[in-house]
Amino acid sequence: MTTEQFIKQKLQERQQGGSYRQLQANTNLIDFCSNDYLGFARSAELSALVSEELQKNTPTLNGSTGSRLLAGNTLYAEELEKSIAHSHYEEAGLLFNSGYDANLGLLSSLPQRGDTVIHDELAHASIIDGIRLSHAKRYSFTHNNLESLEQKLKTAQGNCYVVVESVYSMDGDLAPLEALIELTEQYHAALIVDEAHALGVFDKGLVNMLNLHDRVFARIITFGKALGCHGAIVLGSQILRSYLINFARSFIYTTAAPMHQLATIRMGYELLSNAQPAIDQLQSNIKLYNSLTASSSSLSAIKTVVIGGNQQTKDMAATIQQAGLDVRAILSPTVPEGTERLRICLHAHNSAEEIKQLTDIIKFNLHGA
Repeated sequence: MTTEQFIKQKLQERQQGGSYRQLQANTNLIDFCSNDYLGFARSAELSALVSEELQKNTPTLNGSTGSRLLAGNTLYAEELEKSIAHSHYEEAGLLFNSGYDANLGLLSSLPQRGDTVIHDELAHASIIDGIRLSHAKRYSFTHNNLESLEQKLKTAQGNCYVVVESVYSMDGDLAPLEALIELTEQYHAALIVDEAHALGVFDKGLVNMLNLHDRVFARIITFGKALGCHGAIVLGSQILRSYLINFARSFIYTTAAPMHQLATIRMGYELLSNAQPAIDQLQSNIKLYNSLTASSSSLSAIKTVVIGGNQQTKDMAATIQQAGLDVRAILSPTVPEGTERLRICLHAHNSAEEIKQLTDIIKFNLHGA
């Protein structure tokens, strides 16, 4: 079989299984799909703040010109890292070009052969990919199940790391962080928390909200969700930052973020510091959705409706889109076969009427009433 024949065969298999992926351009539909929880990505105020920040720091280059270990580092980037770390009550931080890069860099470089990494079975693909590259022993535990985690902790060898998300990206439920910390401390394991879908929804993240920052080994904060821009930071000790500068390949061997991206991150944090009305509105919308459905009690902005079957789930998403609401289908193999679902994201800018329209359509198509 030639390479081209192999590619065609794999694509045909996806098409036959109903899981063939295609890019879809942004639509004019009402947004129940994006991770722009507070509306920062569409914010004219954020855009104006960024323009003003760039004018204050002229002249700036169009690009960063290289990796941060060569020509791409700036005092602005280092000051931004310190500012973000301070706002999260952390000692230090290191910027990465994306959340994927941050997880890949941290988890591929820190655990070593002979160490153990235990992750929640629903952890993001970037977490799993990073662990695989580390050559450490990798185990998963049943989602949010402390007994399952403890069974794995009892057999861990070498340095042990436990990796979870504070808010899970496909189900929208929260990790039991306080109980996880108690358990990992008991077994002398380092807890790593990905806060991608918590920042903004729970102000500076769930770890800060629960006042647990002193008991978490490292956090990954991403800026492409509620902050409305792009990039990520790994927060932890100063010695962890120095280690990542020396060993995290996704940091070392990549061109640094340009000034515009750094300025947008800085201004995103400034906007977040005054965003309590938007956060309150988002939480109000979440509570409204929960009250209109029997399927969710979580206070996260991510809601799911499990349909089952790739084609059935795509058909349901198409029906909702035809009504003017942008909801997307999540298909296997992204989620296990049989758990294909609609993934709904709520935002501060969704109106009560839009949320009621969405829940009414779902109820009618699922139950006929």
